[in-house]
Amino acid sequence: MGEALGLREIFFSTMAGGAIVLMGALYSLFFALARLHSSRAFSLASFGAYGLLAIAVYVLINSLALSGFWLLVSAVMLIGYFFLPRAIWQLCVGTHAGEATITDSGAM
Repeated sequence: MGEALGLREIFFSTMAGGAIVLMGALYSLFFALARLHSSRAFSLASFGAYGLLAIAVYVLINSLALSGFWLLVSAVMLIGYFFLPRAIWQLCVGTHAGEATITDSGAM
């Protein structure tokens, strides 16, 4: 086992963990909005959220002094957070491919 964590490390790891969840959700939300509205602004916001996610993962790794296997887990998590919203979008597009489009008023 490693050394005991101090209050500072516990605080930073807790904040980083929360930021990882929040930035992952924002990345997915902005990615979906960018695709839905063909918006460059939402696309840039999604990459900004992903950048903040990567920073949060870096803070988590450093605050907990992760090494070895846990670095691999962190890398897989970052890769998953990047590609899964894209895969889910493709799944949704494929699932709803034959349906009529909904206009702004909500009528079909």
